[in-house]
Amino acid sequence: MANDDREVLGWLEFGEASRHLARDVLHSGFAPDVVIAIARGGLLLAGSIAYALGTKNCGALNVEFYSDVDERLPEPIMLPPMLDAPSLLGKKVLLVDDVSDSGRTLAMVMQLLAASGADVRSVCLYSKPGTVQEPDYVWRRTPNWVTFPWSALPPVGVSA
Repeated sequence: MANDDREVLGWLEFGEASRHLARDVLHSGFAPDVVIAIARGGLLLAGSIAYALGTKNCGALNVEFYSDVDERLPEPIMLPPMLDAPSLLGKKVLLVDDVSDSGRTLAMVMQLLAASGADVRSVCLYSKPGTVQEPDYVWRRTPNWVTFPWSALPPVGVSA
């Protein structure tokens, strides 16, 4: 649902969306050997899709690009710990993120995984107009800022 130029995703709708995306992957004939999340945004979706597909081999890559709401670093940067890229040679990899906004993070990680010899497909809940990397599987397209259920509230503070 939209709210003041924001797309707001709730937990129940997230569950439905992740099952929908898993079915799309399955119906395309792509059977991933491993599901890799782009952390942090892709972590919950990757786990949900991995369960729905019955894929037990999961991993994550830490990439920083956004520093705040609609504020980006000049380029996406990889953060440790790094993925064991040589172990991906010849594997079918499903790369998962929450949104392909500019698409630069998704493109960078897809190139990295492909260079490791993996057959890579990507999946995102949302894709935005003008993205440089359209996901192979996407649930919705929107021009709006997306509020996800896991990031709708500020971090839990320390009580005084």
